[in-house]
Amino acid sequence: MKLSLNSSTIKTTPLLEKIKVAGEAGYAGIELWAVDLYQHVGRGGEVSDVEKALADYGLEVPCFIAVRNWGETEGWEYKLALDEARRRFELAARLKAPCMVCTPPMEQPGIDHLHEGYADLLQIGRETGVQAVLEYISFFKSLNNLPDTVAVLDRCGEPDGVTILDAFHNWNSRTTLDDIRALPLERIAHYHIDDADPNKPALTQTDPDRVMIGEGQIDLKSELQVLKDKGYDKWLSLELFNSALWEEPPLKVAKTGLERMKELVASLD
Repeated sequence: MKLSLNSSTIKTTPLLEKIKVAGEAGYAGIELWAVDLYQHVGRGGEVSDVEKALADYGLEVPCFIAVRNWGETEGWEYKLALDEARRRFELAARLKAPCMVCTPPMEQPGIDHLHEGYADLLQIGRETGVQAVLEYISFFKSLNNLPDTVAVLDRCGEPDGVTILDAFHNWNSRTTLDDIRALPLERIAHYHIDDADPNKPALTQTDPDRVMIGEGQIDLKSELQVLKDKGYDKWLSLELFNSALWEEPPLKVAKTGLERMKELVASLD
């Protein structure tokens, strides 16, 4: 498994510095967010600055984040959402990212219509060379667990339909190890690793409750063992949104995360 840093883990650090930190810490990849690139360009930078920094530190971009609004809009608003999605897919392609996270509606409940929008995103992905990855968010009102995600993929019926697994969202939605075992390997595009606040129960946590690997209550070793047993050999990416960690030196946070990831992987049978 290859190890990556999701740039949200050191969110308040400027974009080019994030790339430098990931490289100096020893990661093989860094997940980038479209909003960070937009801000970089809006402040007078160029996308070529990002390309150069990635090349300088030998970093891949295993996943680009994110496409939104495709699951809760209709008519001309839906067309605008797809237009923006295409721009982000094209930006991901320029950075040689193979995957684009497609985030479901936060407030709109239900999943019955999501396969239609996801099918459109898959087509944009085929045209740009970046795979559309269906994400589930444990505290959202729509797609919030792995079994429902499988249902949407089944309804979509496209052979290239995939999802991204996330340890936090699995635990926080009570998605089980058996659910993960039942998921065909070819439907797993990517994996986010993180831990959960040790003092709050599942179903009550949100992104800021994520904590550093080994400091929470998720049985990460068992979940990674299931992945390894399935033959998963793609990326593990550290994705945290912890404001306390944002106050610490970013290189220290990145190095700690990488060390913990390596220890977990080495402990697997």
